[in-house]
Amino acid sequence: MELGFTDKHVLVTGGAGGLGEEIIQLLYQAGAKVSLHFNTNRENAVVIQERCNKERVKLIQGDLRDEQQVQALFSSAITNFGRIDHLVANAAIGSNKVLTSELSLQQWNNTINTNLTSVFLCVREFFKNLEEYPGRNGSIVLIGSTAGEVGEAGHADYSASKAALMYGLTKTWKNEIIHYASQGRVNTVAPGWFLTKMSEESLKDENTLKTIIQTIPLAKIAAPNEVASTAVFLLSDRVSSHISGETLMIHGGMEGRVLHKKEDLDLSFINSLKKK
Repeated sequence: MELGFTDKHVLVTGGAGGLGEEIIQLLYQAGAKVSLHFNTNRENAVVIQERCNKERVKLIQGDLRDEQQVQALFSSAITNFGRIDHLVANAAIGSNKVLTSELSLQQWNNTINTNLTSVFLCVREFFKNLEEYPGRNGSIVLIGSTAGEVGEAGHADYSASKAALMYGLTKTWKNEIIHYASQGRVNTVAPGWFLTKMSEESLKDENTLKTIIQTIPLAKIAAPNEVASTAVFLLSDRVSSHISGETLMIHGGMEGRVLHKKEDLDLSFINSLKKK
């Protein structure tokens, strides 16, 4: 299927992480020019770039919590490839598990600044870019989480940051982007559990894995490319041209009820995820 990314410029924040890497590979294969943002993980960013044509994937470093660095990041991206047609606001951190009564203001502020304020700064610059380089189209995909929909005890800071993106800002920005691009769109992908380098260690525990998938009708977690392909689908002006303001949950139908008995669960799927 032709997604319409040939020669389009896409900026992916947090591009050196697991999900960012998957998204960039799909965009590169679809013909896009990619600005790969990273902050500290230069080594992996270089590896990703080397797998691609360096003329179509450029690395840009920056701390997205810093207003001036975000402005410089967008300026560098535009210098490299011109108008930024699409933005994937992927960069984020998890948070230490702590109940609200013990949650420090320092942790709260760090999570909010990293996961929410940074996205605001990036979207603001993206809108300025659309204003400076007019066109009918342009799209944003934000990355939410099931924690933003159902909450997560011990992670009030993380849940709040994701809920703000999924509901307050996706809805607001889909109404604002059309002031800069008449057919501009904003959507969010909100994954549940999926296999990443960070989650892989905890998922090695069979009891933990079974506890997770007891509430998932599909009785499995997602592979990274299942989340990434959904993000790229929503980003495309060709196949998702009439989708805006939506948060698409990627969680296998997860809900609060226990749907499966642990003794009935087949965990063999976990090995196949690494092959996808």
